[in-house]
Amino acid sequence: MKDYFGRNADGLKTKKLYLFDMDGTIYRENDLFDGVTELLEKIKAEGGRFAFITNNPSKSVKDYIKKLNRLGINGINGDNFFTSAQAAVMIMKEKFRDRLIYAQGTKSFIKELKASGLSVTQKFTTEIAAVLVAFDPEITGKKLRTTCEVLTKLDVPYYATNPDWVCPVDFGSIPDCGSMCVGIEYATGKKPVFIGKPEPTMIFELMKKFKYSKEETVVVGDRLYTDIASGVNAGVDTVCVLSGEATLADIERAGEKDTPTFVLNGVKNFLD
Repeated sequence: MKDYFGRNADGLKTKKLYLFDMDGTIYRENDLFDGVTELLEKIKAEGGRFAFITNNPSKSVKDYIKKLNRLGINGINGDNFFTSAQAAVMIMKEKFRDRLIYAQGTKSFIKELKASGLSVTQKFTTEIAAVLVAFDPEITGKKLRTTCEVLTKLDVPYYATNPDWVCPVDFGSIPDCGSMCVGIEYATGKKPVFIGKPEPTMIFELMKKFKYSKEETVVVGDRLYTDIASGVNAGVDTVCVLSGEATLADIERAGEKDTPTFVLNGVKNFLD
């Protein structure tokens, strides 16, 4: 097996745990890429496991399962996912378990936070102990105003689910959480602590859960500074697919911390 640059990629055949990014890697908005269902079936047939690690917290795990079912991926459950929302819940519970958290995000995101047992508000109050901002395609001027009011009036810890600049859609891209946080920074002077990839949290948690080693694990994604960097930070092999954000020019000028082990045109090339 050869990668895009003709490098020997036979080592991928020995992998047992495949961790896939979602947006730009297995689909673009509502279009599943060719070869995805065949690849997932092949992984299962050969005794491996797969999971989806996404920085996009706009949907709950239940909503992601429904979406992938609609796209033709069946036989999946909560064990097949780890999102930046889940990573955020872990951190919020660790640091602010019994305290009030102000959250900006989609209805699905807020519902997931509350279902986890966290105390969450979307209104200004002096009782707020921390701020959590997520990628929010349902963003409104009212939400942004309240977020800025909280950050301006209160000196509290400020977190964001993911640093991604853009989210791929059918016509190109829209601003993701990283871009939204830049706007908030210009308004308030506050910068968040980012939770999702490139932090290796999701990878470590899934390796521990499924009992696989670093040598048996591979991360597959389309974004160098999040997907690939998280794999590098976790010490596992990585595959960058050219179906999403990263271009060949990006890969050529990548640094040590976000250079992929292998490059493929898309996940379909795993079947070659």
